[in-house]
Amino acid sequence: MEQPTNLRGVDIRAEIDRLRKERNAVILAHYYQKPELQDIADFVGDSLDLSRKAAETDADVIAFCGVRFMAETAKILSPQKTVILPDMDAGCSLEDSCPPDQFAAFRKAHPDAIALTYINCSAEVKGLSDVIVTSSSAEKILAQIPKSQPIIFGPDRNLGGYLARKTGRDLILWPGVCIVHEAFSETELLKLKAQHPGAPVAAHPECPAIILDHADYVGSTRGILEYANAMPGDTLIVATEPHIIHQMEKSMPDKHFIGAPGADGNCNCNICPYMALNTMEKLYVALRDLSPRIEIEEGLRLRAKKSLDAMLAMASATVGQGDLGPARVTGD
Repeated sequence: MEQPTNLRGVDIRAEIDRLRKERNAVILAHYYQKPELQDIADFVGDSLDLSRKAAETDADVIAFCGVRFMAETAKILSPQKTVILPDMDAGCSLEDSCPPDQFAAFRKAHPDAIALTYINCSAEVKGLSDVIVTSSSAEKILAQIPKSQPIIFGPDRNLGGYLARKTGRDLILWPGVCIVHEAFSETELLKLKAQHPGAPVAAHPECPAIILDHADYVGSTRGILEYANAMPGDTLIVATEPHIIHQMEKSMPDKHFIGAPGADGNCNCNICPYMALNTMEKLYVALRDLSPRIEIEEGLRLRAKKSLDAMLAMASATVGQGDLGPARVTGD
């Protein structure tokens, strides 16, 4: 979607605020969005948390400043609400790496395995999965599945590999990656660590193992924020999409945050090109026109919701490992 034109003289921020009230809309922004979108949002956070917060509101419209799979998740949880995405081309390399027909064939090739699928996937792939996981819930959910149960993990091989190494579980990995987290350079990270001795590294588990091996903390975007707040020092190297640093600087102005570098030390290759498609102008037009909209066929929505519901139940469970067997988590 091209940048909207013919907006000369329009006070975009004021118009967004007007339309937010007029449409009874809630504006959501992921941590990886541009600072101006984070600042105008009603809620800023991780993708699932945002969808759950929106579902709890009485808003008629959800304007999701994020990427398509996130807006789909909001629609799955709030089917009665109108869900709009500023730019429908805002996709995800992990989603693109896992076409539903290929994932279905992969499942058929491993008939005894259940599918634990990272939330960064399409509604269709969610509908083909048994349990959806987030980077913060995956380990807890994995611990509730018997060790004898074969498990497919997709679409992120880096997150799956991290979980396999940490838990000792054998996982059948789908070979997808996030292009943003693949862009970090070990050589450049080591140079940065040498320039800032003693500064810890916080990394998202979508990073390759060669980056995670140098991390003092590995966790979700929210987890990285919490680590930054709790750490005793005043400097942190951050190995995830750098727009999260905006929230860190707002809430912790006395600390210094440095984005981990890409291959040449100063490229913008670790900025998500999909997240960058959303702009204030496109948000305004989306609220004005209530388009582009996320629409999901009801049967697919219910299949996808089943795997999301399984995640929410297991993520909040207090049962021990093995208490939830295959019959509890295997889909139809």
